[in-house]
Amino acid sequence: MELKWYAVYTRSRMERKVADQLNKINIENYCPLNKVLKQWSDRKKLVEEPLFTSYVFVKVSQKQMNSIRLVYGVVNFVCWLGKPAVILASEIELIKKFLSEHNNVKLERVILNINDRVKIIQGPFMEMEGSIVALKKRKVKVLIPSLRYIMTAEIEKEDVMVVHNSLTPHN
Repeated sequence: MELKWYAVYTRSRMERKVADQLNKINIENYCPLNKVLKQWSDRKKLVEEPLFTSYVFVKVSQKQMNSIRLVYGVVNFVCWLGKPAVILASEIELIKKFLSEHNNVKLERVILNINDRVKIIQGPFMEMEGSIVALKKRKVKVLIPSLRYIMTAEIEKEDVMVVHNSLTPHN
């Protein structure tokens, strides 16, 4: 009984409630919460809100999938080519690490493109490899392929080194 990470699509604004329901039935789950500074007329406050709108990640076996669909607030599994999309455990860990080290994380929906492969040589993501999607001033965009999202944070350009340049012809 192999457990894998999947994304479930929830009803609008039900991410935390779904996560609570899954906890009650002992299903391992992760609802990434982003710390965002909100401005009111009289004050500012750091609040937590779901990073992925209408998504909660679950770690389940294929047998448990039907019971997940019965959880109040769950619409269905996020599918790719007609099958529930498997999310790599390393990507879940990357999201956790990213959110623990950065506030006000922004998401962008992307179509996957093959760009330069880089290895981060300094900072919190040291030794990680990924594809550079965009590089402006001090911002590096980290691609999470199976989710088709980009998390953006400021990383110094000198903290990455090119492993494979997409402009170099292949032999």
